[in-house]
Amino acid sequence: MKRLAFYILPAVLFLAACTPPQPAALTIMTTDSFSISESVAAAFEQANGVTLVFLHSGDAGAMLNKAILTRAAPLADIIYGVDNTFLSRALEADIIEPYPSPLLAEVSPEFALDPASRLLPVDYGDVCINYDKAWFAANSLPVPGSLEDLLQPEYNGLLVVENPATSSPGLAFLLATVAHFGDPGYLEFWAALRANGLVVVDGWDTAYFTNFSASSGQGAQPLVVSYGSSPVVEVIYAAGPLTEAPTGSILGPDACFRQVEFAGILRGTANRAMAEKFLDFMLGVQFQEDLPLQMFVYPVNPQAALPEVFVQFSEIPSQPASLPPEAIAANREAWIAAWTETVLR
Repeated sequence: MKRLAFYILPAVLFLAACTPPQPAALTIMTTDSFSISESVAAAFEQANGVTLVFLHSGDAGAMLNKAILTRAAPLADIIYGVDNTFLSRALEADIIEPYPSPLLAEVSPEFALDPASRLLPVDYGDVCINYDKAWFAANSLPVPGSLEDLLQPEYNGLLVVENPATSSPGLAFLLATVAHFGDPGYLEFWAALRANGLVVVDGWDTAYFTNFSASSGQGAQPLVVSYGSSPVVEVIYAAGPLTEAPTGSILGPDACFRQVEFAGILRGTANRAMAEKFLDFMLGVQFQEDLPLQMFVYPVNPQAALPEVFVQFSEIPSQPASLPPEAIAANREAWIAAWTETVLR
């Protein structure tokens, strides 16, 4: 037995020396809205012998600022939640390492906005105007079908939006108007909207849960800037089973802005190999199918099946608004400043 041990022990030590050490933890910097099923996270952890740590870091803008400010000593291995309104800024900051995941072959090409594969698309959703079906029925008023319809006098005071300087959906809706009306045409639209009783609040929570009539039951506005998936959320969290969503989305040309969220490996990570594995995992079917009911967004991998409640109640625009990421990066602050001057002053 002693002789056997004499041969086995050196072999074990040799194999241990040749096996690269696995990180004890992999840290993913995310927005505050990030969520993942415990079972899905556990599946990756168990398969790879690693602990996932999620660092919630505010909205997309705040998270990106934190990543840029800490580039010399990164707080995480991966960043997830940068959307197409901040894509160019993230790439210009040079904080992301390229990784052309083999799983990109399964992603719809329309979402791959970074040809260098630094930021990989993970999910998408649409910022739309939601409407209160019961309110419009009770008041015998047709639902507006387009952005132009919102300027009609019968919709005076009926729309609440979020300030684009302080709100992600507010910024997305501003960008939708730029895409549709052009620059400076979008400012003419906003000036007319203000003259038609537009209501502006700082954030989505206030707009949806205080001002929106369908959510609060007492709000004064039956129109709110929210998400195309909001009707699904209303069904899921209803007090009882519903056969129809109590809210809908205005889906006219450019009335919704399509947001795509990305993930990438932060430059300087000591856990590069494990970070690559997690990005592959994020693009795989298990993670992609977990997205809709966790964050109410859509998977970019078409092989991922949607939950039945999404199939039945989700509303997807046929012509969502979009702008080139570089145009957004070059003009975002100027557009917000001009909007502020037109609408709030």
